[in-house]
Amino acid sequence: MHHLLLSAVIGTVLASGSVAAKTEYPDSFTTRDMAVNGAVLHVRTAGHGPAVLLIHGFGDTGDMWVPIAIDLARDHTVVIPDLRGMGLSDHPAGGYDKKSQARDLANVLDQLHVTTVDVVGHDIGNMVSYAFAAQYPARVRKLVLMDAPVPGLGAAWDWLKANPSTWHFHFYGPDEERLVAGRERIYLDRFYNEMAAHPEKIDEATRAHYAKLYARPGAMHSAFAQFAAFGQDEQDNQVLAAKGKLAMPVLAIGGDHSMGVKMAESAQVFASDVHGVVVADAGHWLMEEQPAKVTALISDFLRRPPVPGS
Repeated sequence: MHHLLLSAVIGTVLASGSVAAKTEYPDSFTTRDMAVNGAVLHVRTAGHGPAVLLIHGFGDTGDMWVPIAIDLARDHTVVIPDLRGMGLSDHPAGGYDKKSQARDLANVLDQLHVTTVDVVGHDIGNMVSYAFAAQYPARVRKLVLMDAPVPGLGAAWDWLKANPSTWHFHFYGPDEERLVAGRERIYLDRFYNEMAAHPEKIDEATRAHYAKLYARPGAMHSAFAQFAAFGQDEQDNQVLAAKGKLAMPVLAIGGDHSMGVKMAESAQVFASDVHGVVVADAGHWLMEEQPAKVTALISDFLRRPPVPGS
């Protein structure tokens, strides 16, 4: 009966032309606040079976994963945190380098008694995912990275940093926070409108939902801190990458109006078993623009049995 209910919800969410429902998890998901490394993270869990860790990026929260989380919960244990300083997690003064945030998530998994996990990331979630996999390679079975390169590693990162569209990488500080205060919706709209092939698929309800979360006290300061840490992340990742390439299978997904084939090229710099996919008719916001396609890609990759001898 539980699986039948989940299947019904999956069909409703994926068939809907709107993404409003994607910000709401069904009652079968449990939420908890977990103390880790001087922060308290808001974490959602559901399901039974092999564990999957879903890591969001900037402009959204763990709420972005509703369609894929519901699908995977049929035969997996899904773990969906809000990163420190984002969503319903609290806003500590520091710890926004991606190595530290990876340790946050390792602590979450330890408390949940999860030893090994598949990891799925998007945007800044990719950066935390790499830091997790590079620090704890024995804990990661498979890795999925969506539409963002890893700081300090490869030509795709250099290309993105030099792209005028990423001026926001350097947009932080007290005056920048004053400019955005009370205008969080306008600031976020810029990302949804300019980085999507179909901005209309990020509908009013979804935009209002995230704007409210990013308008919480300290939220935009913490979000800016994610970008301010990129210099440290570059140094950390170069040290991690010097230890050798990741050996687990990696699925690198890019939107054809965004990273495209650069996603696979980026992942090949630090991983030896990379499977690249370009999603047609999509920009950066893959889960919002093409939820059914992306859910199917990730579900198939994670459920696919390992190749003997690999």
